[in-house]
Parts: sequence; C-alpha cells; structure tokens
Amino acid sequence: MRNERGRRLGKDVPIVVLTGAGISAESGLATFRGADGLWEGHRIDEVATPEAFRDDPELVHRFYNARRRQLAGPGIAPNAAHLALARLERAWTGDFLLVTQNVDDLHERAGMVRTLHMHGQLGMMRCLACDEVGPADEQLSVRSCCGVCGSIATLRPDVVWFGEMPRGLGRIYKALETCGIFIAIGTSGQVYPAAGFVEAARAAGAWSIEVNLLASAVSDFFDEHWRGLASEAVPALVDQLIGS
Repeated sequence: MRNERGRRLGKDVPIVVLTGAGISAESGLATFRGADGLWEGHRIDEVATPEAFRDDPELVHRFYNARRRQLAGPGIAPNAAHLALARLERAWTGDFLLVTQNVDDLHERAGMVRTLHMHGQLGMMRCLACDEVGPADEQLSVRSCCGVCGSIATLRPDVVWFGEMPRGLGRIYKALETCGIFIAIGTSGQVYPAAGFVEAARAAGAWSIEVNLLASAVSDFFDEHWRGLASEAVPALVDQLIGS
C-alpha cells in the first residue's frame, strides 16, 4: 500500500499513534474537561495544578480517588478501538509507539505493551520526598505514608498537572522524526505539545491520519481523515493497515 505521495506504507514502516480522551469516552469514562470548562464539577485550578495540591491536598486526593474508583468500576473495560490498536501493535513489524494523553490503563488492559503515558497514570502515586513511584493501591490522603522513605503527607497522584512537563517528550519527538505513519485518535488538537505532533511527523515525511468524531483544531494538517466513533473507525483502519 502506498500513500498519495507515493510512499510505501508496509508493516515495517515506523508508526506513532496518539490517543486522547475520545477513545476512552466510549468505555464509559467521562472526559476530564467538560464543555463548561469544569473537570467533574471542579475548576482546573482547584484540582489539576501543583498549587492546588499545595493549598488543599485533601480536595485533590478526593478528586483523584473518585476517578480511580470510577476506573475500577465493573462497567469500565477496553472498547473495540483499544482492542484494535493492541492487534495493530502485535501485527506491526516496524517500530511502534503508542503515545496517550489519557491517564487510564485501558490500553494496557487491552494488551498493549509499547505505550507511553505522556500525562502520567491515574493508578500510580509519587512521593515528593524521595521521588519513588508505585501503584496507588489505596485511597490516598494526607495521612498516607510512603512505603520507601516513610514520609507522611508526601504522596501525590502521579499525573501531569498544568504547569508541569509532559513525560517522555524526547522519546516521542525521536519517534516522530523517523515515523512513516502518524495516527491521532480522539484528540481535540487544542492541548500542546501533543497538538503539534502531527506537524513534526509531517515534517519528517510521514503520512498522517486523524480518527475523530468531528474535526479537531488541527484537522487541516492531516492527510487522511476517518470520521466516526473510535470503536467503529479504528478497527476498520487497522484492518486496512495490516491487510486483514
């Protein structure tokens, strides 16, 4: 298979996939930021900044504890889009990297291995005293104790808040510089640096594909568009890419 610029798109071509909130919404997870600008009833500066954690850590802990309970709920599971991407990863013989803006673990539950969480992971916690990272397997609070250094009131959700640097940018840009295919799924194109990944991939000569229910803020930069639910469009795209 070749793209419109004549570049071959075989399974040995390096590929980078970016996923956003739209892919998890179909699994029953509410998108973090609503149309009114609130995050599940809270302003961003109340629950998603280092300053918010400094000023009211109990509120921040309650917010993320509630999100962990939601993620662990019996009705939450990978949908057809997550499963299709896991199938793509297994079938792809070239370099493969999935970058997700989501803090849930649905890609991992679907069986994916080569995943980079650029905004951290909801199921993990980090100690501000010793920088140890581990599973957040309890309801965090200011009374929680670090199992490594013994410090109390130093554990925080290991997610990237506004004002903090996304994870793995060096690895991401290195992959974008060499990829032959770039796919963005369920992203708004409004949050940087992720919104600029398509431009970096195109600069390297990659064929760019957007999968979204509606046009995003950066749709014009993509070569190819698949409109519709991720659970329907992604499996069809994967079938085309791997020749099923």
